[in-house]
Amino acid sequence: MTLSYQQKIAACVLVLYWPGLFVVAHIPIPHVVQEAEVSDKSLHFLAYLILTFLVWSAVGGNRKVQWRRAAPWLVLLLIIVYGILDEWLQTFVAGRCGDVRDFFTDLAGAVAGLILSSFLTFWPAGLLVAATVIFGVTNVTRANLDDLMPVTNAVFHLFSYAILTVLWIQCTHLFSVVRAPKAKWLISALAGPAGFLIIVKLFSAIAGKDFALSEVIISLGAIAAIVTVFYLRALFYKTQGSNS
Repeated sequence: MTLSYQQKIAACVLVLYWPGLFVVAHIPIPHVVQEAEVSDKSLHFLAYLILTFLVWSAVGGNRKVQWRRAAPWLVLLLIIVYGILDEWLQTFVAGRCGDVRDFFTDLAGAVAGLILSSFLTFWPAGLLVAATVIFGVTNVTRANLDDLMPVTNAVFHLFSYAILTVLWIQCTHLFSVVRAPKAKWLISALAGPAGFLIIVKLFSAIAGKDFALSEVIISLGAIAAIVTVFYLRALFYKTQGSNS
């Protein structure tokens, strides 16, 4: 069976994400994370939301979840078994313990991921998952992550907004420069991710968190870089088409 483009993307990301998630969940909680006053339940929900979306996409590709079929139930069963194993194995890690509340939070994230994929195909669902994770991680701590973990925080903003921009462009088919004026394409491509960044930062400010200019600069740089890559890619194909 030939895998679709979406299945290949999901499978490649899943190969990196799932082992990474396992390792992070089975090491002693870093002291800096404790200082950040992170909402543990929020992280569990977001982690399993991503995991379930990737597992389903690796199985179903661009197809929506159809609950009358066995595939989504098998995916849910896989996540449940892993969640139980995950909580049990944490009892052997210093400073960690198995928590039934964490398991049900994991389950909620898994169900949310499948419900999301019931209504949306791969790219729109991925866009909403990315937006949810960015919004959640940005506001899941009471402390300022830019002060506690400046490098990690910078890397998160760089990659998260780059991924968000890729998904935004794929969802709106903005890469079709041939069929749209250059200025209009650039404005549209930049407006979605940049607008979301403004919303996230406004919410953080309302919630009483300090404004970190470095986060905004890094995020805007990631957005601009991805838009530039797609723009140059489209121009390249347009030039190749006119020469052939």
